[in-house]
Amino acid sequence: MAKKMAEKRGRPRKAGGSKVARRKIIPYGTRMIAEASLETVPNNSLQRDYEVSFTIAEFTCVCPRSGFPDFATIRIRYVPDRRLIELRSLKLYINGYRDVAIFHEAVVNTILDDFVAAADPKWVEIIGDFNVRGNIKTVVTATHTKRRTAGVQRKSLKRRGK
Repeated sequence: MAKKMAEKRGRPRKAGGSKVARRKIIPYGTRMIAEASLETVPNNSLQRDYEVSFTIAEFTCVCPRSGFPDFATIRIRYVPDRRLIELRSLKLYINGYRDVAIFHEAVVNTILDDFVAAADPKWVEIIGDFNVRGNIKTVVTATHTKRRTAGVQRKSLKRRGK
């Protein structure tokens, strides 16, 4: 029936159905992961140091040599300064590695660099505990400690009487 109506209007009917059927629909989760970046929120407890820890049990990336998937548990511990990492953005950011070809050492250090760039914590440790592959278990640990400014160091030396 649709074919006859299209022919009556002088337009040939296109094969393959409607435009909606031919358009590639990207699931919203895939789109959110592709657009993800680490976001922060203010730390409202600046009066004390405290530790925040995350365990990401289903981390995946791809071995750049073989193309096989690598699985890991990523553990993040940090002492925040003025900014906290927003958890939803962390989840989406981490999921963005699932199709990335990257070595274990590189991925842990990249996560650390991005974390420091986003939150500028006083201290952070990232541990990538990768599943056994080829009879070898890999655990990569990378840390960062915020450097004190020269003014802060001088004040602390004065208090000690030096």
